[in-house]
Amino acid sequence: MSDVATPANPASNQVAEGITLGSTGQFARWTVSPWGAIVPWGQAHPVALDWYIAADDRWHVPASEPTVRQVRIDGAPVVETRMRIPDGDAVQRVWAVPDGDGNVIVEFENESPLPFAVALSGPRVVTDRPPSDMAIQGIDLPEGSIVLPVGHRAIVRVALPFPGGAGPSRLANVPPALAVVRGWTRVVEQASRLVLPDERLVEALVAARCDLLLEGPVGAADDSVGFLLDVAELVRCGDSADAWLLDVVEPAERVAKHAARRGASNDDVADALAALGACRIVAVRAGDERAANDIDRTADRLTSQHGALDASAGSAGAIASFADVRRGSSVGRFVRSIERRIADGGLLLPGGMPTSWHGSNFEVHGVPTSPTSTVSFAVRWHGERPAVLWEQHSTNGSPLVELSAPDVDPEWSTSDATGETLWPAPERERARPSLSITVDSDSDPAPAATSGTARAADQDPDASGFSFS
Repeated sequence: MSDVATPANPASNQVAEGITLGSTGQFARWTVSPWGAIVPWGQAHPVALDWYIAADDRWHVPASEPTVRQVRIDGAPVVETRMRIPDGDAVQRVWAVPDGDGNVIVEFENESPLPFAVALSGPRVVTDRPPSDMAIQGIDLPEGSIVLPVGHRAIVRVALPFPGGAGPSRLANVPPALAVVRGWTRVVEQASRLVLPDERLVEALVAARCDLLLEGPVGAADDSVGFLLDVAELVRCGDSADAWLLDVVEPAERVAKHAARRGASNDDVADALAALGACRIVAVRAGDERAANDIDRTADRLTSQHGALDASAGSAGAIASFADVRRGSSVGRFVRSIERRIADGGLLLPGGMPTSWHGSNFEVHGVPTSPTSTVSFAVRWHGERPAVLWEQHSTNGSPLVELSAPDVDPEWSTSDATGETLWPAPERERARPSLSITVDSDSDPAPAATSGTARAADQDPDASGFSFS
């Protein structure tokens, strides 16, 4: 190979965007760039681990190759990056493991009929075989780069320790990528589990929850409602409710007082009720009955003050269609919008069943119908008619809600804990737009309305009735 390739993104550059890697309960975090470079967090001068492929035709630089494609496996923080080479792909997979102080495992697979070499530049890595001593020709790489040969259909694996930490004792003992995917899936499905015909929607939900567990909630001062919804989602995914209980008090008071002020809109009140419901989840999981009662009184006062609300009010409300899914900076808002399209209180599938689901079996597990109750249901098709099997659960002996599905079967309703019924065949209708999931941190409502202090003169300090501590 005579042509010399120069990396477009030197290994010393920081990666401004990408996918977060890490293990819950550990400090170590990394970002994976859209082309597969890996950068540690919290370093004054971070150095990226970058990769290059010497194939039969030339050196391939992922940072500048147009054939690079990247996905998260099943939505988990396990990232697969593919790059076209002659007659196949060079595949990189990366995931974090908790060994030592935290390590990223980087795996390269040769899905082509000819061997290639992978060059790694940047920080020290741990290998299970010695690097090649062949001279690096045809590409300008930073000093200290190593080269590893990868045979036809072979896999080579290295470990990237967090700066200052140690690598795993044996690479052969680290969990494989799919085992890590299953582990993350089990964690996030503690909140709710969806098995839907729209696989991208399910993966987006898993990805959002994983990101929340690794990156934490939005700032309480910037978005009080989003912070409270995020914290409730963390608790639903297994975080300690006790650890968060004191953190939710001040933003909850701020949200409640803002909604209780004169001239508050329906959106303000709906957001506040959603945030208070999230706080109640935290209080109930923490076993704090006093806090739960305080929240209930505040919510009742807001409801009586403003009367019945339009069910569609509130930026945290249900979306009209799954085609309208938007993920902003608050994962809690995103999850809530999806779950409320499945069960809004006791209303199942408000807005009807998506046309693309007709004829496909699906099921949902543990979707909230109130702060203390959940519903699970499955749909199986009998010809053109959907048969639904449901099951309700509540905590601390709380009453079950009445279930209904007026947009699917206006005649059906039940308060039974379990049961099954046959819904009518859905009406034939024009196909709805295809699913479009957008990640846009600017799509959340402006948070200043719930966090500013300039409106204090317009508020009764005790109007919210919020008092738990």
